[in-house]
Amino acid sequence: MACSKSRVDSYGFERSEDFDYETYEEFMSRYLSVLVRRAKKWETLLAKNEESISKSFKVKRYTRKGIPGEQRAQTWMTMSGAIDRMNANPGLFKSLLAGPKDASLVDTIRTDIHRTFPENIYFADAPEGKRAPLFNVLVAFGHHRSEIGYCQGLNFITGLLLLIVKDEEKCFWLLDALVGAVVPADYYSSTLVGLKTDCRVLLELLRAKCPDVHAMLEREDITLDLVTTKWFICCYVDVLPVETVLRIWDCLFYEGSKIIFRVAVTLILRNRARFVACRSFPELLGMFREIMDDKANTYCHDFMKEIFQLPGSFPMSTIDRLRAEFREQILAEDRQRIK
Repeated sequence: MACSKSRVDSYGFERSEDFDYETYEEFMSRYLSVLVRRAKKWETLLAKNEESISKSFKVKRYTRKGIPGEQRAQTWMTMSGAIDRMNANPGLFKSLLAGPKDASLVDTIRTDIHRTFPENIYFADAPEGKRAPLFNVLVAFGHHRSEIGYCQGLNFITGLLLLIVKDEEKCFWLLDALVGAVVPADYYSSTLVGLKTDCRVLLELLRAKCPDVHAMLEREDITLDLVTTKWFICCYVDVLPVETVLRIWDCLFYEGSKIIFRVAVTLILRNRARFVACRSFPELLGMFREIMDDKANTYCHDFMKEIFQLPGSFPMSTIDRLRAEFREQILAEDRQRIK
């Protein structure tokens, strides 16, 4: 970890002028001991499971308590299935980069490269920076997954993957595993039908988990597309503090996309009183922005405990059922508009 007084954090992000060093120091004073304990446990676990990590209560418990930074890349590759994809397709990444390119896709990606983490020193326009690897991964992915191509949000996800994994090919396969196997691939389709679907799923989950806030959103006619699109499409990158996002991703790669809903519902539940106090459409929208800046989001260890306690049960069968229902609803609406 970087020194808490540094102007740059350990992932290369420049800290703002109003960065709260006091809160950060308080957080790190507690969290460093957690990291040391977790590292020892993960070393023992991975020594016995170098090639694969089987699903088990123990592994789930370990993952929810956090994967140490030094073991994160290897563990993500294994638990997501990315390493299996890479081993099954040797040389594919390089052949995609060497093969013919869609000029329009390449131009679109190139435009977004400079917009990706401009406040991060590793994404500076320099030969040793991450911009060239970012470009390579996105171009290869766009041609490999031509039904998606490129969608804004993928640049931030890929950028963070590169900061952790540091290897272009591994990053490519992690992105390939994430989009489709972990989160719905149609989050990033031209119609964004998967994203729209999950916004409605979240609203329905709030009806059960947080009915008073749900009632306010209905009363003010606020669709969650307005406020949670970036949460979902970026998997919370550039939304929550980096350390918190990494802890979320630990669980996302292991447990799948229901983690996205656990985080969203927790963010709203833990600020329930503030939402209920809102009296207008602008106040509600403003509250969604304010809760992202809450100091409590910095305390990633406590935050992760909350997402598994506060919202209660989250059966994947319920999420699958709601997704199917709302997806068909959205497609029917789209068909109606075309008529």
